[in-house]
Amino acid sequence: MNAQTERLTLTGAAGAIEAARDAAADGVPPRGVAVIAHPHPLFGGTMDNKVVQTLARAFVACGWTAVRFNFRGVGGTAGVHDEGRGELEDLLAVVRQVAPEGPGAVPIALAGFSFGAFVTSHALARVWGERAVERAVLVGTAASRFKVADVPAEAHLRTLVVHGEADDTVPLSAVMDWARPQTLPVTVVPGGGHFFHGQLPLLKGLVMRHLQSAP
Repeated sequence: MNAQTERLTLTGAAGAIEAARDAAADGVPPRGVAVIAHPHPLFGGTMDNKVVQTLARAFVACGWTAVRFNFRGVGGTAGVHDEGRGELEDLLAVVRQVAPEGPGAVPIALAGFSFGAFVTSHALARVWGERAVERAVLVGTAASRFKVADVPAEAHLRTLVVHGEADDTVPLSAVMDWARPQTLPVTVVPGGGHFFHGQLPLLKGLVMRHLQSAP
């Protein structure tokens, strides 16, 4: 993402996990570690996706250390695509290694885009109750293609769901059908497509506003 990006090799159930870490912005009080998941591996999704990098920049600007990683079978990450099951284990393995539990544990945030938002929803459901998740961000959530997990009721105020009005990959109606039974608010970007072309600064601003709000 920038010259200061640190490349990491972590360990998952399928082997090596390729990751990148960007430290919190200078002069901003440190908030914790954010783990960010990328879109569908079989359709070109990687940790260098522009939306994923936009999420990382928003977290970094707000005092978070941002960690992106490649799911199994992508780039330098071992293994093969596992339709979300193994990818969830990958995400949880990254969290355990970059923000381990125990004395002195740092706060964590979880974020994802598209397929990554689907995986992140299940990570949030799995981790919530075991340790505090300070913030969650789900962008372009692939609700029409996968069984997205419900957001724990206690986590609603800490969770931002953003979707493009004109998303032709994941229709807005599918996300609303997922969110409605939970009474989970969805922030809709007028005219926004799945990849938020021309609207990434707006997306970054929405995420920063959420990160800077009271929990």
